[in-house]
Amino acid sequence: MTTGIHHITGITANVQANVDFYMGFLGLNLVKQTGGFEDAEQLHLIYGDQTGSPGSLLTFLVWEAAGRGRTGLGQVSELALAVAPETIGDWLTKALSARIPVEGPSREFGEPVLRLKDPDGMVVKLTGTGAMAAMRVRGVTLLTDKGNETAEFITRFGYRETARDGANRRLNSDTDVVDIREVSGFVPSIQGAGVADHVAFRAADVAAVQAMRISLKDHGPTHVHDRKYFLSLYVREPAGALIEYATDGPGMSVDEAPDQLGRTLMVPPSDTARADDLRVMLPQFARPGEERFPMRDLPFIHRFHRPEDPDGSTIMLLHGTGGNETDLMPLAHKINPRATLLGVRGRSTEEGINRWFRRFDAVTYDQADIRAEAEAFAGFTEGAIRGYGIDEGTLSFLGYSNGANLLGAILQLHPGVVKRAMLLRAVQALETPSEAAMAGSEVLMLNGARDPFARMAPALESALRQGGADLTAGTLSAGHELANEDLIRASAWLKARA
Repeated sequence: MTTGIHHITGITANVQANVDFYMGFLGLNLVKQTGGFEDAEQLHLIYGDQTGSPGSLLTFLVWEAAGRGRTGLGQVSELALAVAPETIGDWLTKALSARIPVEGPSREFGEPVLRLKDPDGMVVKLTGTGAMAAMRVRGVTLLTDKGNETAEFITRFGYRETARDGANRRLNSDTDVVDIREVSGFVPSIQGAGVADHVAFRAADVAAVQAMRISLKDHGPTHVHDRKYFLSLYVREPAGALIEYATDGPGMSVDEAPDQLGRTLMVPPSDTARADDLRVMLPQFARPGEERFPMRDLPFIHRFHRPEDPDGSTIMLLHGTGGNETDLMPLAHKINPRATLLGVRGRSTEEGINRWFRRFDAVTYDQADIRAEAEAFAGFTEGAIRGYGIDEGTLSFLGYSNGANLLGAILQLHPGVVKRAMLLRAVQALETPSEAAMAGSEVLMLNGARDPFARMAPALESALRQGGADLTAGTLSAGHELANEDLIRASAWLKARA
């Protein structure tokens, strides 16, 4: 029976910090970057040895701006990597020099152990065991309040108990270990950044996965998924930790040459029709040694997309209700493929839905909140221009629906901040329009002929014209939704002003 850990998957909120730690500090190879198979708009990074072999793999789901998870029952609480015992002191010195949180060294089950925390707070143990040609997975620790049941379940995957130390028991496979830590009265785990999502054990082939599923028919629900690089079964052990059983093949080189692993952003087969859009929406990062663009601490969550051949211009994006900082990136990229895109997320939420300002009903808006958020966004824009070196002369804004409404308010309340704007399905959000001078601002307004909110658009058009803005307004054969004509009209309008 093929035994051992196939991979361990965690969650990160900061892709650049994650790459810096696992590639830069630990020296792992990035062997795959792909859109998530459950959600293709979520980046999934896979680290490992040079060939991406099972037993060397750590993977991370990138949940940007995610809340911090909580370590608790029914969870992988720690992951361990094997290093040569004589290097533990060197790793301690390296961690202290890099200001990485570290505890130890100590000894567990007779092995020297150094505990580190990755940038999201997940515990990574460096365990000295044997002569190591390359860093590999040593094991995981499972938190459970059902020690006997959890241990018995893990034996299904080729593990056997070999030692106990207080509340901890150690199970060994042919290649690694699972430590089971039994605790009672502990809080349950909560998913989020800094928490492991699951551990996957190795299956020799598809037949082994099928046999495992049959053996689990009385245990509880199981799910089998084709992850392109392996076929896997998902199940929860008695305390609730998510367990995966994954085949060794076909492996990481099924879609990339072995010497090019991790160089290309891949898209799941089910999402190939929108591959170009996803490559614009997924977060970018720099490998160790590559040029990078440090993110600034600004009052709105934001993300950049930098094209391979930038023309020096920037488009700042303001999503509609329920959207996020990536929603308009595909459209903006089609409007100008060479523009750097800066997507921003609204701070006002309504039952968990992102917005730019509060509302009392569909057409009645919180005027004080509009003014406060308009002022905050004006400050954000100033900070972004200064902090990222954005050329103000080639900066444009693109807003849709609620985001376009905020841009319309900023044009009136803070003239000069927005000099070039494309407003898609915008309405007048201000009950008392400002009489500020907007001469020098160029605005494109595209309304929908069947848009139920279009009756509120003329008030904004009037305010912009009276303020002296150079306004181009048009009505499209569309509702409130975006249409291909938005792309055509916006692209032509922006190109004429380049």
